[in-house]
Amino acid sequence: MNIPLNLKYTKDHEWVILDGEIATIGITDFAQKELGDIVYVEVETLDQTLQKDEVFGTVEAVKTVSDLFLPLAGEIIAFNDSLESSPEDVNSDPYGKGWMIKVKVANVSDYDQLLSSEEYAKLIGA
Repeated sequence: MNIPLNLKYTKDHEWVILDGEIATIGITDFAQKELGDIVYVEVETLDQTLQKDEVFGTVEAVKTVSDLFLPLAGEIIAFNDSLESSPEDVNSDPYGKGWMIKVKVANVSDYDQLLSSEEYAKLIGA
């Protein structure tokens, strides 16, 4: 199981990396394996300000559709447009080409409340 040490995680299987006040967010390697082949990523919340844990989009796999939950309150400022034509990037490179959104974070200190790689590994039994 790939759980990069430089990221933070949520119990809903999103990952986050913070650069100043901009967070890049995607789903974890564990999540993409559980979902199976991803066929569609939908984010209709671009340019909207959402609260922590609000749904910012959905990811559709062959066998299911799952909501995506925002780990940090803020304004969604970017969507990874390449996922429209290559949603499989979430499967092949969830921490790289498979990133989903960028958020201008409302409160940077909330980042510290997210799970460390060690805490996330325990959560998923890795």
